[in-house]
Amino acid sequence: MRMDTMKRVIASYINGHHEEMLALWERLVSIESGSADKAGVDAVAAAVQAEMEAAGARAAVITMKQAGNMVMAVLNDQAAEAPVILLGHMDTVFPSGTLAARPFTIRGDKAYGPGVLDMKGGIVVAIFAMKALQAASYRKRPVKLILAGDEEVGHRNSRAADRIVKETRGARAAFNCETGFLDNALVVQRKGSLVFQLDVEGVAVHAGNEPEKGRSAILEIAHKVIDIQNLTDWKRGTTYNVGTICGGTVVNAVPGHASVQIDVRYLEPSDREIIRGRLQAVTAAQYVTDTKSELTELAGFLPMKRTEAAEQLFAVVKRTYTELGLAEPYAQMVGGGSDSAYTVLAGVPTVCAMGVTGGRNHSPQEYAVVDSLFERAQVLAAAILNLDA
Repeated sequence: MRMDTMKRVIASYINGHHEEMLALWERLVSIESGSADKAGVDAVAAAVQAEMEAAGARAAVITMKQAGNMVMAVLNDQAAEAPVILLGHMDTVFPSGTLAARPFTIRGDKAYGPGVLDMKGGIVVAIFAMKALQAASYRKRPVKLILAGDEEVGHRNSRAADRIVKETRGARAAFNCETGFLDNALVVQRKGSLVFQLDVEGVAVHAGNEPEKGRSAILEIAHKVIDIQNLTDWKRGTTYNVGTICGGTVVNAVPGHASVQIDVRYLEPSDREIIRGRLQAVTAAQYVTDTKSELTELAGFLPMKRTEAAEQLFAVVKRTYTELGLAEPYAQMVGGGSDSAYTVLAGVPTVCAMGVTGGRNHSPQEYAVVDSLFERAQVLAAAILNLDA
């Protein structure tokens, strides 16, 4: 089949399956799958596996003991050329019980519900792009879908990142169907992230009877919060944010414990050790005598480095938009991490944020633009064809 004919078949397939795409979107959003909800994430994985097997793909679930499972599905697994990777995740940031208050709903041109944007919509985009390629008799390359179960927490309880590197090495290209942007930006670079917890132990006593015997953990950590915030280096692109703080038990006791969680964003992989060293130095400093401080690294993403290969892949996507008569996207760098870092680490040209577009990410007001579900699926499938145009 000629390539122009295949592209027409793809467009026809997507246009003819809007209701099925919306139904799958609703089904996936209606399975609560917060990162801590292993049963929910595993249910999404099982649903994706069944969907892909019904479409004729070879699909398998990779079991994780302490995190949500991964799922992988491959079309054209016998094709000799280097594969194309479609990447994403099934977990959301929303806790169990959210769905009851905010079920999947379409109002006007927007869809709402927990994870509708990040990134249940992107999963549907990837699945139907694969189905459209199959309908167009695409046989050139294997197309491999890889969905992680604990991306939102940086794979802190699994080896999913290592598995992504292993499964994608040698691929022709990777498209991450992460959250898309309303201004049609696509992502070719992301900052890395590290998350730490700093705990301070003091001496708790009655604040009225013997305050002089107390050692305030809150006072100690207050000094450290200022030190941490002052580590931010705007020129180097490294930011430190103390995002949560807690401590004490009652107002009339000198607090014996306090803790903060720290989010760090950075551009250069080599900065990881610098960041760790600086936070260890803050931890070691003591402002209140007899207090003890401990730093724990919780999770993180490597940076998604901007590469020439990614620029060339972006040019393919941009040309695809032009062919389809759509507004041209532009390439950008963003501060949020994603699993695209690991396909880049594997040496694979990668474009991220190919999923549905929307806004208010990770908030109760999160929404996705309904028509972007169909547009992005067509763009993704056509871009895969254009890899060999």
